[in-house]
Amino acid sequence: MDKIKVGLQYWIPKHALTRLVGKLASAEAGGLTTAVIRWFIKQYNVNMDEAKYSDPKHFKTFNEFFVRELKEDARPICSQKDILTHPADGCVSQFGPILDGKLIQAKGHNYTTQELLGGDAKLATEFTDGNFATIYLSPRDYHRVHMPCDATLRQMIYVPGDLFSVNPLTAENVPNLFARNERVVCIFDTEFGPLAQVLVGATIVGSIEQTWAGTITPPRGNTVYKWDYPSEGARSIVLKKGQEMGRFKLGSTVINLFAKDSVKFDDSMANGHSTVMGTPYASITSNK
Repeated sequence: MDKIKVGLQYWIPKHALTRLVGKLASAEAGGLTTAVIRWFIKQYNVNMDEAKYSDPKHFKTFNEFFVRELKEDARPICSQKDILTHPADGCVSQFGPILDGKLIQAKGHNYTTQELLGGDAKLATEFTDGNFATIYLSPRDYHRVHMPCDATLRQMIYVPGDLFSVNPLTAENVPNLFARNERVVCIFDTEFGPLAQVLVGATIVGSIEQTWAGTITPPRGNTVYKWDYPSEGARSIVLKKGQEMGRFKLGSTVINLFAKDSVKFDDSMANGHSTVMGTPYASITSNK
């Protein structure tokens, strides 16, 4: 059955299906929308007690529900200056060192930093011998993505690609999954060096949005787009630890890249470990 599930993903029209689901998820369908939301909450055991608006009737569209805000005190941010915090609720898929320019996708599957970053070889060298972490967001999770530390945005890159599912089964069976799927790469400068925060698209992920630029995708295409941002001045984008930076409609995966010797992962990190946005993730080990 697992082989069938994976095999079907090569054959189904993933982009067309995603466009259709995106339209349905953004439709204001009144009672039908509310019924679908109630079903989803029950099916995936979504904790609505922590949501700012817990009544399914509050949401005009399924997308509004999916990117729901949380109560102000639902995710306290660790304030310790040398501690990075988890950027999202989810589950650690893989983490560890970047060896020979490669990241672990799953057992038996690797992909390169250069591929992940849209083919930019020079940019990839900034993370040579560094570290990475991949966090998978399941349907039940909170789907806004936040900053693990204070940072200034340097560059944003839209990389077109496929739309395979990014669940653990697919990660274990589809080569180069995260480097072949559509993604938005955000490069930040921090006090400890460069940080990449990559939002990876997937089947029925209707859109990826950034707080400073709005919806990045859709529309989709075949061209890599890059946006550069100044480090100072009115156009600079400076974000604080714990501040929202993006969101998924519907859910997917976040990948972080860190420079060599810049951070040490928290002892709680382990493959399969649940992550809670705002809790300790890694500690800073050096300043740039």
